[in-house]
Amino acid sequence: MKLTIETPEAMEAFGLRLSETLQPGDLVLLSGKLGAGKTTMTRGIGAGLEAIGTIQSPTFVLARTHRTKNGPKLVHVDAYRLSSAIELDDLDIDFANSIVVIEWPRDFIDDSFENWLLIEIDRSSQEDIRELSVAGHGPRWQGVSLDFGN
Repeated sequence: MKLTIETPEAMEAFGLRLSETLQPGDLVLLSGKLGAGKTTMTRGIGAGLEAIGTIQSPTFVLARTHRTKNGPKLVHVDAYRLSSAIELDDLDIDFANSIVVIEWPRDFIDDSFENWLLIEIDRSSQEDIRELSVAGHGPRWQGVSLDFGN
């Protein structure tokens, strides 16, 4: 699915709608250049899951775990400084019982997981406009509608 997002508020709203589809064990990979809106989208996912605490970039701590009011934990990972799946594994994330959002997922994710949702964010030449490409990989995402609309 391809989608155009025109404002930061729309990016957050997209994350909120996406959260309605997510369940424990889901892995969401956000790929895009610096300032593309990865954390903004994660903030929307957190709002939809009723995450406790401020959703902010985990750049320096690598991962932040947020309890939610009524569901699985939200784990927000910044993998920019990680160089392999082994380093991701060293973070000791409970993938099976959490919803995990990874910014800067790189290629090492492919070999380590059976299912994931990849969202690639491309900044347009216009300041706030983003082009999203959303694709589910693995059996979990077969038959799941990824039409989250604007």
